[in-house]
Amino acid sequence: MATFEENVKQLEAIVAQLERGDLPLDDSIRLFEEGMRLSGACKEQLEAAEGKVQILMRQRDGSMHPEPFPPGK
Repeated sequence: MATFEENVKQLEAIVAQLERGDLPLDDSIRLFEEGMRLSGACKEQLEAAEGKVQILMRQRDGSMHPEPFPPGK
């Protein structure tokens, strides 16, 4: 399984290729599909990391309790 950083790097390369606009339609569609797959993998990896952060957040009394991850951070 690729790391988050590897997936992001591949996704950035796909975006760069698609932005050039010089690919045949079939190649563009194939790359788009791959980009969507990578985007989904990144989302899953971020959600897993967020879950770990929620578990590790400390309450004021020093005990470990799950805590919602603040949105936008």
